[in-house]
Amino acid sequence: MPRIPVHTPEESRAHVARPERKTGRLLNIHAEVAHCPVVIAAYRGISQAIAEHGTFDARTRKAIVPAVGNQNGRDYCRAAYTLSARKADLTNEQILTVCAGEVGFDDRLAAITEVARAADTGNVPEVVWQAALDAGWSDTELAEAFAHLADNLYTDYISHYAHTEPDLPAAEPLSA
Repeated sequence: MPRIPVHTPEESRAHVARPERKTGRLLNIHAEVAHCPVVIAAYRGISQAIAEHGTFDARTRKAIVPAVGNQNGRDYCRAAYTLSARKADLTNEQILTVCAGEVGFDDRLAAITEVARAADTGNVPEVVWQAALDAGWSDTELAEAFAHLADNLYTDYISHYAHTEPDLPAAEPLSA
C-alpha cells in the first residue's frame, strides 16, 4: 500500500505537465512526488537542468537509467526504465545487458554506464573513471553523468520510500 497519496494538489499541477506529456498520462510516481510541492520542485529542478544543459543523446541518457536503477531492485523502477529505454531504441537484450553491467554492444556506452553503476555508492574507482576517459568521455561529460545519476536515484528512492504501486507493464526478468 502506498505511503504517499497519489494526489496532485493544484499548486503542483504545472510541475507534472512535462512528465505527463512524456508518458501520455500521469504516472503514480509523478502524482506521489507532486503530492508535496517541495519534493516535486526538487525533482523538476534536476530534470529541468538536464533538459536545458545536458549534452547526452537519448540512447546514452536512457542506458544510464537501467544501469543505476537495476542496482536498487525496485520492480516499479525497472518497468519505468525499461519502457523509456525501449523508446530510445535500445532492444530488450541490450537493456538486460546494461542491467547486468555487461554492455558488449557499445564500448563508450559500457564505460559511461559503468561509471554510473559505480557512482551509485558515491565512489567511482579510479580504474573505472580512467576507462571512461580512455573510451572517449570527457571530464565534463563524466561530471554530467552525475546529474543523470542523481535524477535516477531521486525517482528510485522516492518509489521505495512511498511504496509506489505499479501502473506500468512489468519489465522482463533479468536473465540475458
